Amino acid sequence: MNEVMLVARREITTQVRTKGFVIGLLITAFLVAVVSFAPKVMGGSDSYTLGTVNSQQLPLQAAAPEAEFEWRKFPDEAAAKQAVLDGDVDAVLVDGTKVLTDGEIDSQLGVLLQSVNREVRLGAAGVSIPPLKMQSVGADTRYEATRAGIAVVLVLVLFMLLMGQVMTVAMGVVEEKGSRIVEILLSTVRPWQLLAGKIIGLGVVGLINLVTILIVGFGAATVSGLASDFPPGIPGLLAMVLVWFLLGYAFFATLAAAFASLVSRQEEVSTVMTPLTMTIMITYFVAFYATTDPTGTLATVVSYVPPFSSMVMPVRMAATELPLWQAGASMAAMVLAVFVVLGFGAKIYERAVLRTGARLKLGDVLRTR
Repeated sequence: MNEVMLVARREITTQVRTKGFVIGLLITAFLVAVVSFAPKVMGGSDSYTLGTVNSQQLPLQAAAPEAEFEWRKFPDEAAAKQAVLDGDVDAVLVDGTKVLTDGEIDSQLGVLLQSVNREVRLGAAGVSIPPLKMQSVGADTRYEATRAGIAVVLVLVLFMLLMGQVMTVAMGVVEEKGSRIVEILLSTVRPWQLLAGKIIGLGVVGLINLVTILIVGFGAATVSGLASDFPPGIPGLLAMVLVWFLLGYAFFATLAAAFASLVSRQEEVSTVMTPLTMTIMITYFVAFYATTDPTGTLATVVSYVPPFSSMVMPVRMAATELPLWQAGASMAAMVLAVFVVLGFGAKIYERAVLRTGARLKLGDVLRTR
């Protein structure tokens, strides 16, 4: 195990000491922070269509001059409910005591209605005024938009990190094989130890990138106020994302090292890696689809199938609430797949990494004893 850790430490120090890694990490952190502040900075003016039933229009324009308000009057509560469900109005003030909405009311609009209603009624009565009652007349869509946004960000981050780290593993294997450095390394460590150390070391590098993105993103969202719209359980979700990244990385990186060991020139890496990169791309497309339909048949089924589950399941967990057993079953299947791939990939790597020259065929390597 000491040999594995030595190789892993070598990979980590080699990567993190480069200017490219440091600059790339800083740029990534900056871009994540900018994205977190973008909704607040670029939000622009808001426009609301409101209704009343047996209520007076509230002077919201004076409290929020940057926003636009349009008022409509409805004869009764039934007509108002239908207008809310049809999306004709954002909210309806009924009898001066409650507000009808479809799902959770816009946070800014809710604060305005409560504060202005209190000022108007307090000025008229001079007594304590109860807050407006918020009543949803449609399905509970609370956090729906926020969950979808988080899911989109996660799928993009996971895809970029997985693809980047997997290609780094492949290029590193070919570089060591082509320069014959691998022969020197294998004189002191076993092939599986070299493979394990490389995967662990570059995995730690990828984890540093992911943790940085998550911490900066969450911190910037908290400072900008965007985090106030986050659904509960975000820390747990972020922890699960780290686990899913490690599982997906272990699966794809092992196969990347195995396939890369079949060639000796970096020009051939893209060709031998095509099946793997296509699999990652398909996983990404399915995961991106899952952001819009996380409970659909396709997303649900694929979220249990390795290696697609490494990206699809965390996206589904972000986009909607799922029973814990679903995530557990999917993770168990992925862990089993990782163990199978580790044995398969280590066998190919051990048999091919010392054979230089022309590109090796996978079938020939598997038949080699």
